[in-house]
Amino acid sequence: MVWTGTVFLIRRGLFVKRQFRRSDLKHAFFDFFRAMGHSISVLAVLCSVFSGLIISSMVSPDSLASISTSDARNHPDLNPGKVPVELEGVTLKEHLGETIDLGLEFTSVEDGQKHKLGEYFQPGKPTLINLVYFECPMLCTMVLNGVSDGMKNLDLAVGKDFNVVTVSINPHDDLGAGKQKRKNYLEHYNTSSDMGKTRVAEQTEQGWHFFTGTEDQIKTLADQLGFRFRYDETQKQYAHPAATFILTPEGKISRYLYGIQYRPLDLRFALVEASRGRVGNVIDRLLMFCYHYDPSRRGYTLQATRVMQAGGLGTIAILGGYLTVFWTRQRKGKKKNDNAL
Repeated sequence: MVWTGTVFLIRRGLFVKRQFRRSDLKHAFFDFFRAMGHSISVLAVLCSVFSGLIISSMVSPDSLASISTSDARNHPDLNPGKVPVELEGVTLKEHLGETIDLGLEFTSVEDGQKHKLGEYFQPGKPTLINLVYFECPMLCTMVLNGVSDGMKNLDLAVGKDFNVVTVSINPHDDLGAGKQKRKNYLEHYNTSSDMGKTRVAEQTEQGWHFFTGTEDQIKTLADQLGFRFRYDETQKQYAHPAATFILTPEGKISRYLYGIQYRPLDLRFALVEASRGRVGNVIDRLLMFCYHYDPSRRGYTLQATRVMQAGGLGTIAILGGYLTVFWTRQRKGKKKNDNAL
């Protein structure tokens, strides 16, 4: 369709008017192909960039999971289809589009006072929620490390562009332990990132909050998010999924991000999506046209049809702009010739 339109425009622009002199036509062809050469160079660079992004997006936690599953099948004493007793009931059911109760109250590790969740949902700012517990020996720390590392490499900033709420699933967690963990992660986030950026400490302090709560409040929030966990009496630990939740400023669940590592690309797109374009910039909105969330890969990937559409529109725009300039010059040249006669 793009080439059909191109041929039509060329025929209309170059061959409709028979009054053109041969020398004019020659120069027109020369200018046209020179412009096409520049356009093809630009398109080649864009294709290279998009190809690199596609390849990078092909690595996902699911590929690692498939390797683990295949290894398990090689051992006769393991049954990959059977859920261990310790993990029975530990699931994550997505409730996309549903709104959590912003009236739920949790105790802040900062001042020891109860606060409603609604205090941390502000107009224009999406909110990222973690469900962990402060004495977790491994998984919770890995999730928080992954989130903190991912956020450090964003142009968006905690407290300025979005808020973070970390809630303990252990109703007996100590406020002191939570306060120390918050201090550690604020310091980690505020240090220089791979992009060479440092954060404003006061701004981060106002944007990332840690809480404990009663068993009923914790269970209510977890159920609304679809986060199912259980306490293992033998291990004296909580078994729970590894995930992070992105919510809109109104408290609506917008996106689930899985695993213990979070690509800055996924975090950025999820936050821009949740804010309905209120955070980020024009480039983010254009990229959101070409990217979509792929549940099978649990991340944002390029959508080939959207890229082709954007490329086709870009090509038509370039050719249309060139031919408009060409026709304008020809008209001006003809007027000068007529005046000379």
